[in-house]
Amino acid sequence: MAIGNVTPDSFYASSRLSDTADVVAWARAAIADGADILDIGGCSTRPNSVVANEQTEWERVEPALAAIREALPDTPLSLDTFRPEIARRALTQFGPMTINDISGGDEAMYAVVREFKVPYIWTLRGDLVLPERHPEMNDIDLILDPGFGFIGSTEADYECMRKMEMLKAYQRPILVGVSRKSMIWRPLGIRPEDCLSATQVLHLYALQHGANILRVHDVRAAVQTVTLYERIGNL
Repeated sequence: MAIGNVTPDSFYASSRLSDTADVVAWARAAIADGADILDIGGCSTRPNSVVANEQTEWERVEPALAAIREALPDTPLSLDTFRPEIARRALTQFGPMTINDISGGDEAMYAVVREFKVPYIWTLRGDLVLPERHPEMNDIDLILDPGFGFIGSTEADYECMRKMEMLKAYQRPILVGVSRKSMIWRPLGIRPEDCLSATQVLHLYALQHGANILRVHDVRAAVQTVTLYERIGNL
C-alpha cells in the first residue's frame, strides 16, 4: 500500500502531493514500482498537526481520487479518513475502496462501511485483544492495524510490535504502517528522510510476525523486502 498525502503538512515531506498532476505521477510511479493499493489522505494526523476541517479535507481528496480513477481506473484505492461523511461521499462518487481509519472508528463509520460493503482498516492503537471484545464487528470486512505511531510512546510501539503476532488468531489481514515513523528515527537519532534502510528492518520483522499488508512511502524498497522474504520462505 503506497502512501500519498494531498496535504501541505504530512510529517514526511516527500509524501506530499500538491496537485492532480503530482497525484497521477505518484500513482503511476507507485504502481510501476509494485504497489497493489494506493492510499490517499487529505488530513494530516502527525503529532501536533492542525486538523483540517471536513470541507478542506474533501476539497483535497476529491480531485485526487477523481484523477486516479481517470488515469488508473482499475487500481485498488484506499481512503485515509476518520470522518464518516468523507468516506460516504468518496464511496458514493468513486465506487468501492478501502476505508483506512486511524481513529478506531465509531458507529457512524461502521455503518458506512457496512452499507457499502467495503474493507475497513481498524486501527487498534496497541490494544491487540480489542476484536475479541467487539463481536458486533464480525460482519465488517476488517483489516487489523496495530496502530504504530498512535499508541503513546516509542516504547509502547515496540512492545506492541513484539506482541503483534497475537492478531493472527483473528484470521483477518494485518496491516503494518511503520514507514519512516518516529519509532524508527527517534531511537536512532536521525531524521525521517534518513530512515529508508531502518524501515525495511521493521518491515521484515512485521512480515515474519503476521503482516499481510505494508503501508509504505517507498514502494520499490518495500517490494524488494517482500520479494526476498518470500524467497527465503520458499527455499
